[in-house]
Amino acid sequence: QVQLVESGGGLVQAGGSLRLSCAASGRTFSSYAMGWFRQAPGKERDFVAAITWSGGGTYYADSVKARFTISRDNAKNTVYLQMNSLKPEDTAVYFCAASSGPYTSRWYKAPDSYDYWGQGTQVTVSS
Repeated sequence: QVQLVESGGGLVQAGGSLRLSCAASGRTFSSYAMGWFRQAPGKERDFVAAITWSGGGTYYADSVKARFTISRDNAKNTVYLQMNSLKPEDTAVYFCAASSGPYTSRWYKAPDSYDYWGQGTQVTVSS
């Protein structure tokens, strides 16, 4: 069992930055790949970024590539999402999620690939 708690959301002006954190409970955090998703009102939950258990592989949605960076610290049981050059269209509730596999083709994009989810943190970008 893994419990995930996101933090770091808030209100920021366009062009600004935020860093989201996702703290995980449990001693097996390092065995899970981790992902970030977001959901805007009235829309589906969309993939944002993912990272393999070792941190050696990262994946990004085209819409955030070169602006967002996912990282993890297995010693602290935490995964991060550094968000730069924020745009109003980045406004959403951001969720972190943990995946135990299997890691088939493009596994990171599918919400069904993830076993555990956090409660989400709101990010609002004003224009």
